Order: sequence, then C-alpha cells, then structure tokens
Amino acid sequence: MIKFENIGLRYGVGPEVLNDVHFTLEPGSFHFLSGPSGAGKTSLMRLLYLGIRPTRGQISMFGQNVNDLDRHAMSHIRQKIGVVFQDFRLLQHLSTFDNVALPLRISGLKEKLIRKNVEELLDWVGLGDQMKRLPNTLSGGQQQRIAIARAVITKPRLLLADEPTGNLDDEIGFKLLGMFEQLNKGGTTIVIATHNELLMEKFRHPTLVLDQGELHIAPSRTGPLKKFLDGVF
Repeated sequence: MIKFENIGLRYGVGPEVLNDVHFTLEPGSFHFLSGPSGAGKTSLMRLLYLGIRPTRGQISMFGQNVNDLDRHAMSHIRQKIGVVFQDFRLLQHLSTFDNVALPLRISGLKEKLIRKNVEELLDWVGLGDQMKRLPNTLSGGQQQRIAIARAVITKPRLLLADEPTGNLDDEIGFKLLGMFEQLNKGGTTIVIATHNELLMEKFRHPTLVLDQGELHIAPSRTGPLKKFLDGVF
C-alpha cells in the first residue's frame, strides 16, 4: 500500500530531519510510530498524509508514485486517507453530528445517507446520545472520539493518528486503541504516532522507531524491541 524509498526531508537550508527513510506498509497492517522528541515523527506523519513532499527519494501510495502528481490527482489520493490530529481540530461552532458529517457533505452525499451513516458511527464510538452537543461542552476523550469518527466516516484505506492519546488518561487511551483495532480488523491500515510505552506494551503491534531522523523497524514491544527502545530513550 505504501512504500518509502530513500526518503530525505529538510526544511529550507537546514539539516535533514529525515535521512534515507525506507519502509513498506502492507494493506491491513497496524504500526506504531515512536521515538524521542525531535526525532522526526511529525514530519513523517506529514509525508504520510501528503501534507508535504520529500526533499529526495520516492513515495508510492496505492500503486502510484506521489512525488510528481498534480493537485487533482493528489486530492484523489488524500480521499483514501483519514487523519486524527493530536489537537482534534474540531469546528467548535458545529455540533458533534455536523463535525462528523462534514466530510460526507463535502463529497456531495445525499443528506438521508449522511444521517444514517453518521448516526451509526456515533453509536459505535459511544456518542449516540451526544449528537447535538458542541465540542467544547464535551470531555477530551469524547472530543477525541468525534475526531476519530470524522476521520473514518469516509471509510479510508489508511488511518493516521498523531498522538491520539497524548492528553488522555490511560484507561481512555486503551479504549481508543481498542476502537483502532476494530477498524484494523475491518481492513483499514493504521499508523499511530505515540510516546505512550504502556499502549505499545498492551497492544503489541510492529513499531517504526525514529531516532535522529533515521528509521528502524521492530516487530513487537517485547524482546528485541524493548531492548532497542531502552537504548533510544
């Protein structure tokens, strides 16, 4: 599904923040993205959701080389990607329902189908009784679930989450990761950037580890990976 080949990234004339990054993500896979602060995780996530282009190297997504795509073709690929940001990025003047419905309305789906899809999804994330509430009247965990629902309402093939549990307690974080795993079982490829070692211990998925702009891949959060991360952090 995704292939990074010898990717380098720098901002302006500064040093490279990513150096010869090379990896492949198979359809239906689930990976954590970890590493110390300043390692380049946010930059890698921006490349994954096509927010920026690499300085060098080649990125292939869904069978296409994305480096040289025009704006229209890039927009078509972005429609296959859902993103959950750490700061939620909800529209505060819109209700829970309307925040989640927004991507479907932009796509031109009929309102009857929008209502059916949004209501079903909000029931699934446990917010079926909060559809008329504004985001700032809800807890952080509830707002994060709105952000997740909005990211997956279009049934993306790839879901990216940048520190989705960073401002939440571990119990709520575990529940959110359980939702991500359910989405993954339905076929969605998932990448979650996180510092939370407890999450990586409990949900044992392969981890992409960034350190000083270089990427290492480890199979699980136990054994060799734990020893490796102990050396990084």
